[in-house]
Amino acid sequence: MTTTESRSATSQEATPAAGDRARWFALVTLLVAVFMDMLDGNVVSVAIPSIQRTLGASYSSIQWISAGYVLAFALMLITGGRLGDIYGRKRIFQTGVVGFVVASLLCGIAVNPEMLIASRLLQGAMAGLMVPQVLSIIHVTFGSGERGKVFAIYGIVGGLAATVAPLIGGVVVQADLFGLEWRPVFLMNVPIGVLGLIAGWKYITESKKETKTRLDPLGVVLAMGFVVALLYPLTLGHELGWPAWTFWSIGGSVVLLVAFIAYERNKERRNDEPLVPLSLFKTRSFAAGNALQLGLFMFTGAFFLAWYLFMQLGLGWSALHAGLTALAFCIGAFITSGMSVTVLVQKFGRAVLQIGAVTTAIGLGVFLLVLSPEVSTWQMVLPLVIIGLGFGLVAPPITLFALTEVPHEHAGSASGVINTMQQLGLALGIAVVSFVFLTPLDSATGTTAEKFATAFEPALYSTLGLVAVILLLTFALPKRAAEEQLETPAAA
Repeated sequence: MTTTESRSATSQEATPAAGDRARWFALVTLLVAVFMDMLDGNVVSVAIPSIQRTLGASYSSIQWISAGYVLAFALMLITGGRLGDIYGRKRIFQTGVVGFVVASLLCGIAVNPEMLIASRLLQGAMAGLMVPQVLSIIHVTFGSGERGKVFAIYGIVGGLAATVAPLIGGVVVQADLFGLEWRPVFLMNVPIGVLGLIAGWKYITESKKETKTRLDPLGVVLAMGFVVALLYPLTLGHELGWPAWTFWSIGGSVVLLVAFIAYERNKERRNDEPLVPLSLFKTRSFAAGNALQLGLFMFTGAFFLAWYLFMQLGLGWSALHAGLTALAFCIGAFITSGMSVTVLVQKFGRAVLQIGAVTTAIGLGVFLLVLSPEVSTWQMVLPLVIIGLGFGLVAPPITLFALTEVPHEHAGSASGVINTMQQLGLALGIAVVSFVFLTPLDSATGTTAEKFATAFEPALYSTLGLVAVILLLTFALPKRAAEEQLETPAAA
């Protein structure tokens, strides 16, 4: 890139003319990356029995295979977003894609649980470079009048990827392609990632912060220390019997978080470059949106992991059977997610999210009514459709509310924070399963199905409580997102 081109890209934040089709091809490339990330973050639940059988993985290993990706992802997100602001969002995105493809290949050829865990950690770290660039590139590439439509598409793709992942995983595992059982679940990322890399090189325009900025190394260390100190004991605590160090670690995470906030606030006060500009949280929409992301993805992580363990290990269903059952949720989410941002939020504002939370709670209540050791797919259909309808109303608009008032120069940091809240939520949700599902399972009696049904009931009540918290958090949002974000210009 020449000096003139570079100056143009950084000062104008790479916002192309409304008629520039290249940015829509770029959007498709970015959404493919989102799809790969959400797929890999959720597909493992269905492949767990096959992985256990072929690799001899313990429950602790399975937790790390599931949560290790999320943990590494959460560790890298804020740093990855800031790296994009400093060194170029396209450059860091492409680096993340290359690393993700390599890590996916290593996952697919893993010969033991340790190699798979290590590869999942690498995969999550590379996703942490790749994914924050998606929202920041969208934020600087599309005009304010188009972002509502684009964020809706982003939300739909991310939500559907998370919900259809079990179906895709079930079909792939059941098909046992070339006798590889669960391995194609990871290997299919390789050709998709290579195509995405080529398309990204061709269509994504480079952008970065206009003023020269340095990374905040101490901020990175404090942020990563907080994430590890909190999530590591939550992930392994149940398996190890909750030794004293797990509680000391959780307490230490609070100290690290306080230190991080104080340090970042001091840097911002001195007009230095913090890892996370804490002034972003003074914006009501950004602060409330991130709190909602955390709550919603805690619900997602807890509900789906417990549900898939119940179906496959408790009821003895195949991966394909479990994946097909998940279609009911997908259908519900698909019905509402498309219209939630493009139509409903324009007219009713935050009330759309509130109705979605109540709808999700109703679905969980119906699930509790039909729950039994003999529950069938058809009995699950109604509650899953209702839960999906509610999820589709809540999930897509959150990003719109959170990012509407974020300046372009902080797009990477803001995107990193939003995605970090998602991954922290997922990791916390997975950890919650240890308390509300695996612990009751240890003391349950009866047949396998009876034990799992007994353990799944408190898990459902816990997720119902999380939905109640989500409903309360929606009242902290502005009544409406910024109007210019929701208007679609004539040129678009």
